Amino acid sequence: MTPNDRTLLDAAERGDADAVRAALAAGARTEARDRHRRTPLLLAALGDHVAAAEALVAAGADPDAQDDRDDSPWLVTGVTGSVRMMRVLLPAGPDLKLRNRFGGIALIPAAERGHVDYVSALLRETDIDVDHVNRLGWTALLEAVILGDGGRAHQKIVELLITAGATPGLSDGDGVTALEHAEQRGFTEIAGLLRDLR
Repeated sequence: MTPNDRTLLDAAERGDADAVRAALAAGARTEARDRHRRTPLLLAALGDHVAAAEALVAAGADPDAQDDRDDSPWLVTGVTGSVRMMRVLLPAGPDLKLRNRFGGIALIPAAERGHVDYVSALLRETDIDVDHVNRLGWTALLEAVILGDGGRAHQKIVELLITAGATPGLSDGDGVTALEHAEQRGFTEIAGLLRDLR
């Protein structure tokens, strides 16, 4: 790694957009990697440093470059729930089918974590696969019920996913549907939403 690459990685992690631009101008590589194979854009996305990410995207940084945990700048937006970062990365043409270490796409962790605004924007502004199944056998809808808390955020996410065309009857690897999970966990409101679709 060159000194300029190190400077760029540090600047991206701090969110110092001016230092990012200066390092790029000095010859730093947009796809430089730290010891965990994280690129400057991934470090900016992890910290939700929008201005730094904008500078990197303008320089041609790859939104799909994955690190040693299979995280990428694009996939991380589903974890952080940052709508602003999602919108910075969309013009860079991220692969909406890119999978994380669990075999999931960006929508699934966002649904699990209750990121209502992000899920809403992602469903409205992209053609992401609402019924993608990860390695655990779960869709975004199943994950919102199984790993969610049944509260208002997860209720809204279930509603958004259903409105976007999610298939409520898809079952997990054990043959259990989202409705059955909701009933088992005592999530009355979510169960009601799903029951109306039968």
